[in-house]
Amino acid sequence: MGRNYDNGKKEKKEKKRRRKAILAVKLGLDSKKKACYFTKEGLSHVDYMDVELLKRFITDKGAIVPSRTTGTKIRMQSKLAKAIKNARFMALLPYCPEKYV
Repeated sequence: MGRNYDNGKKEKKEKKRRRKAILAVKLGLDSKKKACYFTKEGLSHVDYMDVELLKRFITDKGAIVPSRTTGTKIRMQSKLAKAIKNARFMALLPYCPEKYV
């Protein structure tokens, strides 16, 4: 029989989650599921030449934005990352902005 070392942390977390859910219902807030941009627009592939599209998924420091932030599906996120890397290699996008060089 294993020992329980959580000291009531699980119960506290569950209470906090329940309070948050009740408050959200009272205020009329819905937790919106993020939609994938590519499926919404009907795009099946990501072109590395489309720089304006790729810039939407890059931070100001030049990092690729994760899918949990953008809502992009896993398969499209990997295609997007590959397209961004190809665009960087072809010098269409910078690896990092000039202000950080």
